[in-house]
Order: sequence, then C-alpha cells, then structure tokens
Amino acid sequence: MAEDSGRAEAGAAPAGAPATDAAPVGFRFDQLDGFRIGVTSDRRSEDLIDALKRRGATVLHAPTLKMADRVDDEPILADTRAMIAARPDVLLATTSYGIRRWFEVADADGLGDELLDALKDTTILVRGPKARGGIRAAGLNDTGMSDQETTASLVTKTLNDFSSPQTVAIQLHGYTDEHQLDRLRAAGHRVLTVAPYRWLSPDTTDPRVERLIEAIAGQQLDAVTFTSAPAVHALISTAEALGRLNEVAGGFRSAVLAAAVGPVTAEPLIALGIPVIQPQRFRLGALIKLVCDHLEQHRVTQLQTRHGLLELRGAVVLLDGTRSVLPPTSLALLRTLAAAGGDVVPRVSLAASTPTMLDDHALEVALSRLRQNLTQPALVETVIKRGYRLAI
Repeated sequence: MAEDSGRAEAGAAPAGAPATDAAPVGFRFDQLDGFRIGVTSDRRSEDLIDALKRRGATVLHAPTLKMADRVDDEPILADTRAMIAARPDVLLATTSYGIRRWFEVADADGLGDELLDALKDTTILVRGPKARGGIRAAGLNDTGMSDQETTASLVTKTLNDFSSPQTVAIQLHGYTDEHQLDRLRAAGHRVLTVAPYRWLSPDTTDPRVERLIEAIAGQQLDAVTFTSAPAVHALISTAEALGRLNEVAGGFRSAVLAAAVGPVTAEPLIALGIPVIQPQRFRLGALIKLVCDHLEQHRVTQLQTRHGLLELRGAVVLLDGTRSVLPPTSLALLRTLAAAGGDVVPRVSLAASTPTMLDDHALEVALSRLRQNLTQPALVETVIKRGYRLAI
C-alpha cells in the first residue's frame, strides 16, 4: 500500500520536491552514453532497462524486492468470500495488477460472478488511473480518484466522503500500511482486506543487491531508480545489515543521483537526508524522461582546454573527440579538477573528493593513473607546493 502508482511506459530539485519535467527531448540513442544507472525494480523492470539501454546507458539491475503471487490462494479466496457476504459499501482499489489478480483467482474458483454481484452497488474509489483501468477491465466503474495517487490520499478521500461508519473493502499492496487501515478503523469503519500478491525480501544467494550497494558506496553509478517504497526500505535494511548504510547514504549525497517515481517512494530516502528527484506525474515513462533530461542537463561537463574540448559524461571522457572510460577514483579527480575551471585545486581537496579518502602517496598514484588513462596526460598540471589544475 505504500507504493506509488506510476507504472506506465514511457534540473535538480530540492529534496522531496517533485521536479518540473523538462521540455520534451526527442529520443536519441546516445542521450545516456557513458552513464551508469542502477535499477531496483522487479515488476516491469524489462521496460525500464530497455528504455535506458536504448538511450546508451549501462544498467546494473538489482531487484531489492520481488513481487510474488501467493503460493496458496486460499487466503485470497477466504477474504473474497467474506466480502461477498458483507457486500461492502466502499471498495478502495490501489493497483491494477492487484485487481486483475484478485478477479482471476476468484474466477478460477467459481466466485467471479458472486464477487461482481456483491460489488455492483458498491462505491468504488481508486488510487490512480492504473487502478481505474483494472476496475473497468473487471466490468465495474469507479466514482472517484485520490488527489495525489497515494494510498494515504485515498484513505483521506474516504474519510472525507463518508462521515458515518461504512464497511470498507481494500485491495492491498504487497506491503500493508497498517497506519492507513487504523485511520479507517478509528473513524468507525469496518475494514475488510484482500492481498492478491506480496513482496519478497531479496534472495540472499543473489549477489546483485550487494553489488548495487558496493556500486553506490563506491560512486560507480550515476543514478539509481526506485519505483516502490518497499524496494527502498529493502535496500536500506540490506545496506544496514552489511554495515554500509552510511557509505550508501554518502554516495547518494555526493555523486549518485536518486530518482523516485513519486513522493511515497522518495520518503524513506528523504528521511536519510538523500536528495531525490521525482517527476510531476507518478509514471514510469515520466521517471525515464526525467532521469534522461536531468543527467544530460546537469551531469555533462564541457570545458575547452589547451588539448581540445573536454567532455565528461558519466564514466566516459571525451578529449578532443577521443573517448576514454575512467575508473571511479580517476573520474572523481577529473570531475573535481574540471569543476575548478582551470584554477588550482589543493591536494587535500582532491584527496577528499574521491570515494575513499586518499593519503599523499595514494593521491600521487591516483593522479598518475588518471594521466595514463587520458589521451593527453599533460591535461593535468602540477603546481608546485599548491596542488593541481587542468591546462585551460
């Protein structure tokens, strides 16, 4: 129930504030060239990954939480029988998939017609357009939608619309937000629930989530996308169990962009002080567009140097048209030098800009490797007793 509803295809903002979707940018196969993006979703991840790869991104897929149908459908059937008997006054539909799965299970057991009959006079409220589509596909009609396309706003609408006690049925997410159910009960409503699917914790034998955590902590990604709050909680809890939560939060606060499909998904990240961008429309397509536009507009650096035009795009460096791919430490050093625009950067500032704080010797080694990775090693100049700068 805590997941944002956006699941359709397809400028930094203050933490927690929806970013204004930028002006339309036509599809280009190289729009995300050089950028490395982590994808945490399970359901519909193929759509998201394909959209990012077609634009040139390198994608690390690590589903932090998986959605699964219930192995045993009897709990769904028991809840369905209870609703048929109760003939609820109000039905709250939260997800399209959940509604479809519920009616499929009911139909398979011969309860489909009875369920439709029990709901024919029910006032149906939906969380968003996708849930509305699920309701209409079932042969029913809704009478209203939540203002913010969240479960909390759907419950608020119910409380505002029905002041006297009602029997309220709710199709739950894989994650149950008990606080929202308690709000209804506190108002005197009788609450019935059905949970057609559930969230599964990450498979401990699957190394991808740990690799994602390592990549965020080591600033080896440019962005990570999130499409559900439970998936965010799963990443946070896994990082905490590995003793790397502070490193992960630090990675997001410095070099790794966190992109959430909507405010509910963004909330646990914001609680950790992590800046988050999110589209105005809580849809997968809007999220894809926002990530593409934001990276292109805010994470591409161009600088004219004595050795030609320098362009930084994610892990890729173009110097006078020649392409190089830099490892994380070299990339962090070059970005810091480029941000200075030719001014001298003190050694201590350079050392502090890397994923792992470097001592004097390690900094010398890292700068030597950076020069080796560049087609023009002389781009990085040493200023005796002061630091380093780019040859502008």
